[in-house]
Amino acid sequence: MISLALLLALQAAANPGPGPLGAIGKQKLPAKGCAAYLWSMDAGRQLVAMATADPAQIRLAIDGKTTDYAMATQSPAIGFGFGGVTQYRGGDVTATVDMAVAVRADISAGATVTSATLRIDRPGRDTVVMPVGGLIGCV
Repeated sequence: MISLALLLALQAAANPGPGPLGAIGKQKLPAKGCAAYLWSMDAGRQLVAMATADPAQIRLAIDGKTTDYAMATQSPAIGFGFGGVTQYRGGDVTATVDMAVAVRADISAGATVTSATLRIDRPGRDTVVMPVGGLIGCV
C-alpha cells in the first residue's frame, strides 16, 4: 500500500515553479475532510497547490507569496468533496482547477488525480495554465 505520508515527504520544498507560481512547501493533511495535493508535471515535480474540501479553499504561492483562496464555484461533484471544475477567488486572483480522480485499491483514504490543469487569471496580466497531477488524502 502506498503511504500518503511517504509521498508527501518526497515533495519539493522551495524551488520556484513556472511563471508566477512557486512551490508551496511541505503541507500536512487537514484536521478533517480531504485535501488534493497538486504537483507540477515538469521535471521539477513541485507541489504548487493544495486544495481542501473543508474549508473549501486552495493554497497557492503566487509571486513568492503563499495565500489561501476561497472556493467560488464547483461542478460537477467528483467525490471527496471536490468538483470536476472548481474556481477559487481572492483579491485579483481567480484560480481554476479542472481535474479527474480515480480511486485505487492500493491507496487508503484517498485517490489519485489522474489529469488536471491549474489556471491562474489576474486582470492586466498573462493567464497561466499548467498541467498538474497529484493525490487526494482524507482524514
